[in-house]
Amino acid sequence: MSRIGKLPVAIPAGVKVSLDGTKMTVQGPKGTLSQELHERMNIAVETDQILVTRPSDAKDDTALHGLTRALINNMVVGVTAGFQKDLEINGVGYRAEISGKVLTLSLGYSHPVVYELPDGISVEVEKQTKLSVKGIDKQLVGSAAAKIRSFRAPEPYKGKGIKYADERIVRKAGKAGK
Repeated sequence: MSRIGKLPVAIPAGVKVSLDGTKMTVQGPKGTLSQELHERMNIAVETDQILVTRPSDAKDDTALHGLTRALINNMVVGVTAGFQKDLEINGVGYRAEISGKVLTLSLGYSHPVVYELPDGISVEVEKQTKLSVKGIDKQLVGSAAAKIRSFRAPEPYKGKGIKYADERIVRKAGKAGK
């Protein structure tokens, strides 16, 4: 039995869950999320929890069991608390500025890097070297943070670039002297 899949998803107060065939919609204080779920999974929405069961112990069903439960849980957590990824910018002259839905990054290139934020994502710039990517959709927050990091991934010699706040850069030794 799947350790993740067999756990019920608690529905907090103020969250409304509706299931229409295979499409689940979750409404909460921070917004609304909907997800198309696999038709083989049996989903039971009760008053205070959501239960996911699988039809058999086939390999595909066991994989989908935990995935379906995790997707539902991420929707419930997203509309209640939201998700956040923190990024740090390291390098002399490297900085970030936000104006409206446009993030402008100075990353040592001959031009500033301009990134238009997707809908549902907000970025806060604390100082000029710390970013917080926030939103209610976990997948969208992760992909936006990965896109921002990809503009100048950290290099292993001096550690310059954009890295996740909890990421550890493995440093390499430079050229050996005579």
